[in-house]
Amino acid sequence: MDRSPKRRRSPFIRLLSPLRDFLAAEASGAILLAVAALAALVWANSPWRDSYEQLWTSCAAISVAGHSLDLDLRHWINDGLMTVFFLVVGLEIKRELTQGHLAGRRAAMLPIAAAIGGMVVPALIYLAIAGGTAPRGWAIPMATDIALAVGVLAVARNRIPASLRSYLLGLAIVDDIGAIVIIAAVYSTGVRWGWLAAALVGLAVTAAVRWFGVFSTPVYVVLGVVVWYGLLEAGIHPTLAGVAMGLLAPAVPRLRAELVDVDELTNLSDVVAAHSTSELAKHSVSVVEWLQHVLHPWTSYLIVPAFALANSGIQLSGNGVSAALRSPITWGVFAGLVVGKPIGVVLATRLATRSGIADVPEGATRRQVLGIGAAAGIGFTVALFITELAFTDPAQQSNAKLAILIASVLAAAVSIALLCFKTAQPTVPSTGDPEQRAAHSLGRSASNPVVTEP
Repeated sequence: MDRSPKRRRSPFIRLLSPLRDFLAAEASGAILLAVAALAALVWANSPWRDSYEQLWTSCAAISVAGHSLDLDLRHWINDGLMTVFFLVVGLEIKRELTQGHLAGRRAAMLPIAAAIGGMVVPALIYLAIAGGTAPRGWAIPMATDIALAVGVLAVARNRIPASLRSYLLGLAIVDDIGAIVIIAAVYSTGVRWGWLAAALVGLAVTAAVRWFGVFSTPVYVVLGVVVWYGLLEAGIHPTLAGVAMGLLAPAVPRLRAELVDVDELTNLSDVVAAHSTSELAKHSVSVVEWLQHVLHPWTSYLIVPAFALANSGIQLSGNGVSAALRSPITWGVFAGLVVGKPIGVVLATRLATRSGIADVPEGATRRQVLGIGAAAGIGFTVALFITELAFTDPAQQSNAKLAILIASVLAAAVSIALLCFKTAQPTVPSTGDPEQRAAHSLGRSASNPVVTEP
């Protein structure tokens, strides 16, 4: 009996599947993220509220060769640990561009269009409401929290087609690219060109070391720290160092698949064999995939929850909530996430499919596409991150954060309701005119545009 298929689908091989690893970590990490945010809210409004700010504003300094870096704990998390988060984002962008949902032009067009619509409309809504008061916050409602959005899909996983998961993942990746560009272009001010040049030299050396085939992890860690410190001193947000290093990671395995012996890859008979298996597995996948596999659990289960704990502690007093309800910032962020995101995603999706440049996700209905748009309105992690960059006034930060929290909860509830509502799945006709069948595959027929509704 041939057992080769089982070997190829062994748990060890499945563990290395980047998409499955990514989605699994995001879905379960969303629970920790929500718990951390709730804990921060409870802590900041408890009798021990003073200890919350005292902890995150306590300072720690590092001195190396006469250079001292003194940051408070919140900034060590926001500027330091979140660099690892953005490294994973950079790795995922690289994988999607080379092998994933954004690799082919037609496959990429729908999530790209949906993401652009889901960024432009919320920004316009924010500016219409709060542009005269606090225009720097226009990018806050543009963000999508992929961890919580994927967590929502996990709740509805038995009621939606698999194509919608790929659609949301591609949308969120393009959304992350947009957020990275905005952080670099808008929220990095007062550039010190000497330090920027040092960071660019670090990136050039990284590219050269990679070209010469050096795969030593400590070398890249040192170079990454050099780039990070150069950007920090240059006045450019240092988390962009993580994105840049992720994009420079090789996306091609060091060993070709035909040279990998499946029997050796599953040999765990003793310590030596297990070590050889580990090395063989590491070389049989790309550096991008391996680093995602290693780092993504750390970001999902530790770094992002720590970020939420450090930044979600809003003191909810009667006067504070009343002031927030009167603030254009609050309503601009709230409306941008809850209303702007789904409208932008749905309109851009309809435009892309009606124009024929992209296909509707296979098996999806209008309601489910709207549910994905609502899930994209869960703008927690990156929205909080941009809030810290956009506003220096604590009152403005609190108003924006309160809007983000309420909007994210409401967007999640609306998305679950839309995705879990039982809908009739469209079917492709097996007979009939070829043009009609082709039109149906694009989500429309001669008598009914887009997709069938129940």
